[in-house]
Amino acid sequence: MPLKNYPFEIRDVESDTAHLLMKYFTGELTGFVRVGPKGYFLPNKFKQEAHNIYNLEIRPSDVFVASYPRSGTTWTQELVWMVANDLDYATSNAIPLTERYPFLEFSMCVHPVLKQRFIEENSFNMRNLKMLEWVTQPGTEQIAAAKSPRFVKTHLPLSLLPPTLLDGKVVYVARDPRDVCVSFYHLNKSMRTQGYTGDFKTYWEFFINDLHHWTPYFEHLKEAWEKRHHPNLLFLFYEDMSKDLPATVRRVMEFFGKKFSDDQLNRLIDHLSIESFKSNPSVNYDVMKELGIMVGAKEFIRKGKAGGWRDYFDEEMTLQAEKWMADNLRDTDLRFPHLQ
Repeated sequence: MPLKNYPFEIRDVESDTAHLLMKYFTGELTGFVRVGPKGYFLPNKFKQEAHNIYNLEIRPSDVFVASYPRSGTTWTQELVWMVANDLDYATSNAIPLTERYPFLEFSMCVHPVLKQRFIEENSFNMRNLKMLEWVTQPGTEQIAAAKSPRFVKTHLPLSLLPPTLLDGKVVYVARDPRDVCVSFYHLNKSMRTQGYTGDFKTYWEFFINDLHHWTPYFEHLKEAWEKRHHPNLLFLFYEDMSKDLPATVRRVMEFFGKKFSDDQLNRLIDHLSIESFKSNPSVNYDVMKELGIMVGAKEFIRKGKAGGWRDYFDEEMTLQAEKWMADNLRDTDLRFPHLQ
């Protein structure tokens, strides 16, 4: 199949802005780019991978779990994998989620200088070096070598993914941006690939001003929301999963054409409960801790709590968030279920 030319302009973020951001995000040492008419904000290394990602050959059996980061992605990945693979607990427990789902664009977050640092730190451990090579390998290469059915994790918006994406299946999950921001703040402090050094209030300003990875947040959601009636896309809300997990599981079963008994369903719901999840090494990104990419965090899965943002927002930020959300939802019928 002939390769398509990359259809979007990729432009460097202004030098002054990039240097300011790199003081806060110490994992990026070159700068940032904005992609396409919506100006999606990504690390500079995306330039090297954009064309291959856009031209990834989609197979009808492919399953993508897509989201803006910290929207319940990991939870959704395990739910989707278990349903699509007929509740194969043995494989789920034996093979970490990071291996079952290549992260399509993660390598763009690993700056070459940082990668060399990780190699040096793990030089005494051949197993770690092998894992590091796999983790930092471009996702397109991992996916091309994978057997069907392939499961893929991505935080890229649909427009930056292959135009034939919906020849396969996509499950997209969305979450209240205030909770997203709190969760992503904690992850960015512990992931050396981001290495965030500032406080939460500054982080929030970057987030709502589209000066952070994968923003603009609402454009990301709207692209998937507009495709929600497509037979090969399932749009989920984190808040619905939190409130009524069995109902969400049934929606996923229907999407994949699966039927399970009540006992099987109950066992799966127990497997997916936040408490079970937090103690499950297969989904907790332990590989990132072993390699020294993730430091200081007790667990990748945090509280799994909807509405936890209230512990972090002062009155000014709360009002600012309400206005920002209202402004961005004005031209769409997208509504978060817990806010209706």
